[in-house]
Amino acid sequence: MSRVRQPPLVTGISPNEGTSWTKVTIRGENLGTGPADLVGLSICGHNCLLTAEWMSASKIVCRVGPAKDDKGEIIVSTKSGGHGTSTVSFKLLKAEKIGILDQSAVWVDEMNYYDMRTDRYKGISPLSLRPSNPLGIDFDKGKVPLKDLEALFPGVSGEFTSENFSATWYLIENHSVTSFDQLRMAASNLKKQATKKNEGSLAYVKGGLSTFFEAQDALAAIHQRLESDGTERVEGSMTQRLENVLNRASDTADTLFQEVLGRKDKADSTRNALNVLQRFKFLFNLPLNIERNIQKGDYDVVINDYEKAKSLFSNTEVSVFKKVYAEVETRIGALKILLLDKLLETPSTLHDQKRYIRYLSDLHASGDPAWQCISAQHKWILGLMQNCKEEFINYQRVGLGAIALDLEGDPRPSAFSRIRDTAPLNKGGILHTPRHSTWHYETPQQVQFVEKLSDVVIGQLPNFWKLWISYVNGSLFSETGEKSGQVEKSKKNARQRQNDFKKMIEEVTHRLVKLVRGALLPSTLTELELRLFGGWENKTELTGPWLTQVIHIVRIIFEALVALEIPNDLLQVIQDLLLELRHHCLLVTLHHTAEDVKRVAEKEDWVVDNEGITSLPAQFEQCMVQMLQSLKEPMETKPGEVNILQLDQDQASELCVDIIKVFINCLEQLSIKTDRDIDTSRMSVDLASPNLFSGIQEDFCPTLEQRLLIILSNCQYLEKHTFLNLAEHFERHGFTGTEKITRVTVHAVKELDESLFDAYIERKSDPIVGSLEPGIYAGHFDWRDCGTPTGVRNYLKEALVNIITVHAEVFTVSKDLVPRVLSRIIEGVAEEMSRLMQCVSSFSKNGAIQPNVMNKTERFVLHK
Repeated sequence: MSRVRQPPLVTGISPNEGTSWTKVTIRGENLGTGPADLVGLSICGHNCLLTAEWMSASKIVCRVGPAKDDKGEIIVSTKSGGHGTSTVSFKLLKAEKIGILDQSAVWVDEMNYYDMRTDRYKGISPLSLRPSNPLGIDFDKGKVPLKDLEALFPGVSGEFTSENFSATWYLIENHSVTSFDQLRMAASNLKKQATKKNEGSLAYVKGGLSTFFEAQDALAAIHQRLESDGTERVEGSMTQRLENVLNRASDTADTLFQEVLGRKDKADSTRNALNVLQRFKFLFNLPLNIERNIQKGDYDVVINDYEKAKSLFSNTEVSVFKKVYAEVETRIGALKILLLDKLLETPSTLHDQKRYIRYLSDLHASGDPAWQCISAQHKWILGLMQNCKEEFINYQRVGLGAIALDLEGDPRPSAFSRIRDTAPLNKGGILHTPRHSTWHYETPQQVQFVEKLSDVVIGQLPNFWKLWISYVNGSLFSETGEKSGQVEKSKKNARQRQNDFKKMIEEVTHRLVKLVRGALLPSTLTELELRLFGGWENKTELTGPWLTQVIHIVRIIFEALVALEIPNDLLQVIQDLLLELRHHCLLVTLHHTAEDVKRVAEKEDWVVDNEGITSLPAQFEQCMVQMLQSLKEPMETKPGEVNILQLDQDQASELCVDIIKVFINCLEQLSIKTDRDIDTSRMSVDLASPNLFSGIQEDFCPTLEQRLLIILSNCQYLEKHTFLNLAEHFERHGFTGTEKITRVTVHAVKELDESLFDAYIERKSDPIVGSLEPGIYAGHFDWRDCGTPTGVRNYLKEALVNIITVHAEVFTVSKDLVPRVLSRIIEGVAEEMSRLMQCVSSFSKNGAIQPNVMNKTERFVLHK
């Protein structure tokens, strides 16, 4: 971990006082690691960062700005150390104004000056350079109202720069209570000022009097010489001689001093050029420094140097400065294009986007770079989403390698990996059937597509939204006074473009929803939308667990967008998609459960327990419970979602009833299968076992009557246990209308029970009943002529043996079915005997004994 740097500390400043624009050297500790690290410098409350030159971590050179405070601290702020402190202070002196005719050792530009507060040049009136206190004494104003002065002195003014200046007004206004001695001193001061000006003018004249006198004497001597000769010849000769002397003197002087003066002029020119280069080396080196700093990526340094050059040379009249400054502007123009290209480059981080927008704003780039970046990001996100779909469609068509959408090195774990970590698909969870045991190797293309789509949305949309928020609140720009106008401009532009950005978010969410619908719910799209967002012709129908995965992914997307505080009306389409996915998952899961129930019934092994119950009811209950468990997440109602069980209460109840009826129908089909439909391989039976079927091994093949008994036992177990357990599970998982489900299903299983019971009784009772009449009249038996009964006849023995056989068969399967089955068979036998006895016209004495005994026997058996 890097060591945190200490805050800057200013321990010295040289000089420690001066006027505005005084160049000072600041010394201290931890003053930054470089020019880019220096982010703030103020002296007496004025921001001096624009003129600052970072020399080292202990030295900074800058110029003092026009601060309001007379004395204040020197505060340095850096990125690495933060806001600093100061142990010294700087005293700001008021600059003495120089009059129009006053002598000065430096050049005073009296036309205009640069005002950094307003970023413009202002003109200076020459009259403003006149002294503000011409009398040279302290003001001692009285309480004379201005209205009274205007009434006393109409048409004049007390302002001494005015054309209608009134000295009386000025004295009454500014020195109404001044003592007489002070006024006498003021008069003396005025006289001294007037004398000083007059003496200054005469001094320049006195210094040149000797030269004037020498020239006058020479001209007078020549004039007298000409007058004494009196001739024109002498006049011409003297004039010519004088001209020749002057020309020779000039030529001699030129010969003597031409070379010297030439060298002097050349040296002066060179010296002046070097002085200019040294004095303005910042400007002359600026183009090269800009190029170097751009290559290093030090855009902050480039912008600071450009602002400094702009404030000093933007309105210069010097041609060489104009030429160099034009080169600087050309380099800055190229920098603007470079920064705009980097800003619109995708992908990029939010930090880089904000940085480039600030740079372009500081350079006063044309247009609105922030909005251009937002528009570019919007188009890029839409393109990523559409390309994601196209890549999966192409993969589906050509069957190539795995899809890996390139998100330019996004280090985040994928949404699907996060889902696997938080909600694993295992046998005890969502994927409960064996066909899903290799889910992580056989993930359907639609699920992979939704996962990749979620990576795009969750990875890009938050930064997109945060960029807009920064654009709205103006945090893309610094909050200093120089940038306040940019902040207000940003906020104004954001207010004007709120509807446009809202449409962008709506387009992204609608694109997300339509792409998911095209992959999973194509029937909800129009024909035109299917051509744009569909194309999954070869898709496999997703099962309930995979649809649950999709719902989980979409919920993660929704929660991520809600966390960004995106308005709910923009996310309503995702809520609608979730509702339809949950409803679709519910229907698909119920249909697949019905298929699972069929497969379970088809694999019935006919192995029964001591109560005649096979594993079929337990497997059926397990299928239903696993179905409810797999529907736990889709049926769960998150904040803002609709309860789908209340929305489709009747349909869900009917589907549950249909599943149970499917199972009941499967039982009925098992009962009516012929022996040929069932594997007729031999069975091995443990004869020593108290329960015949408890010793049955793997290849047991029951007869039709045995299957009827087994299914009757299962029907009773379903009615008394399974359906009641399922009702509890339904209520626990939020299903309503469980009473209706139980009532309908119990009625259906009772109908099956009655039907199967009647079929079994018919197969067992009819042979016994049918054998009675032939057995009674075998051997031409006659009730009117029969002997004394000495024992039980064979037909009764045969009937009893058959009934005992039925009893043994029923008892072997289920003890509970014995009373119900035997009572019906004996009732049938009794009814048949009663019918046969009623058909006899008359009985002999011995013949009447037999019906009486048979009646008592039947009653005894029925009672038992």
